[in-house]
Amino acid sequence: MAPSPEVEAQIDQWRTYVQRRQAISRADVDEMEDHLREQVADLTATGLDDDEAFLVAVKRMGNLDEVSREFAREHSDRLWKQLVLVPDAGSTGHGDRSWRELAVVLALAVGAGIAVKVAAETISDETVLLRNVSLLVLPFLAGYFAWKRRLTWGVGAVLAAPFAVLAVVLNVYPFAPEGSTLLLAALHTPVVLWALVGIAYVGGRWRSDAGRMDFARFTGELAIYFTLLALGGGVLLGLTFGTLNLVGIDPEPFFEAWVLPFAVPGALVVAAWLVEAKQNVVENIAPVLTRVFTPLTIVMLLVLFVVLASAGSLLDTDRGLLILMDATLVLVLCLLLYSVSARDPLGPPRLFDALLLVLVVAALAVDAVALTAMLTRIAEFGFSPNKVAALGLNVLLLVHLVGSAVLLTGFLRRRLPFAALGRWQTQFLPVYAVWAAVVVVVFPPVFGFV
Repeated sequence: MAPSPEVEAQIDQWRTYVQRRQAISRADVDEMEDHLREQVADLTATGLDDDEAFLVAVKRMGNLDEVSREFAREHSDRLWKQLVLVPDAGSTGHGDRSWRELAVVLALAVGAGIAVKVAAETISDETVLLRNVSLLVLPFLAGYFAWKRRLTWGVGAVLAAPFAVLAVVLNVYPFAPEGSTLLLAALHTPVVLWALVGIAYVGGRWRSDAGRMDFARFTGELAIYFTLLALGGGVLLGLTFGTLNLVGIDPEPFFEAWVLPFAVPGALVVAAWLVEAKQNVVENIAPVLTRVFTPLTIVMLLVLFVVLASAGSLLDTDRGLLILMDATLVLVLCLLLYSVSARDPLGPPRLFDALLLVLVVAALAVDAVALTAMLTRIAEFGFSPNKVAALGLNVLLLVHLVGSAVLLTGFLRRRLPFAALGRWQTQFLPVYAVWAAVVVVVFPPVFGFV
């Protein structure tokens, strides 16, 4: 008999954790998972229920394998931590592999910089260059995860095909110069590409809820590391720039021609490597970040709602204000997702969970006003690519936020587990990637490439 969905989710989370360890290959993970499933099946046959069988099976795996012991230690609040945690058997050095991985990361970072530099030298039209930047950089990041997760050639081909399709769409479609569909395609392409990077990150297991949540957490941590690198690099470049100016050397042409094309894409790849190598550093401050920014975001949403409510006719709502509203709602979604990923799913309801519900309800109020304003403008002025794209995004946000509010309410009333909220977040994320792909591929011919 197949394990219950709850045990499948636990096995999936265990596998995702094990895959993140540098010394474990994909084949080893498959073998370990098979062994774990056999243990669960054998124990279930003796009369244990699925949960008990999983606990005992992981304990046995912990006795055999250091990685399972680390998994239990990291999830120290879980009940079965007591079953798994056994004395350390000594650590094994992985210095050679670490140096090899660093070499791969630096090679990919330089490769991304070379791709951007060559494109900048060969493409005279800046608009063409800007809409292709994500196609020049993100394949190198996907390549890093493909190497690290040891993806099969079949999975690699599946990932390469959408990259090729997007490259054709962005460069072969007869877009009108400075047209709306061109701008929309350029803005939505990174969303689709980031979803492909996510598939590489989870080792091709794109149906894994735990894997998608892990990628969401990685995205937040990547933003933190990239920001830190950008700030540190900006300070160093500023000091160098000032020093050279004082001695009569103008470094601006060199910086623009060589430093920036290599620094920005290279920093993205290096930041991804830092997240992989130093995951526990940012994970420790993730709860702090969410608790600081959630109240501030609630205040911002309330101010925005008051501004919209007092702005008069929705038909006269400024287009720039609607764009700002959408950006704010996306920020709320990211904050909600990061908060969910940083929380212990087995913990009881707390005050911060109620604060998250306030955040979601406030976002729903703002989204309702935004949707009303968009529908009013469409009824008065008709459809356009921008209006339809914005309307579709806001409908998706509305559905996502309503589902989150319902599940959060159920959790606060102790009628639903917190894991249900996490599954809703990860299962809805691919919808945004699909919508972005529709905007990139379908919108241009439907609206005549204008």
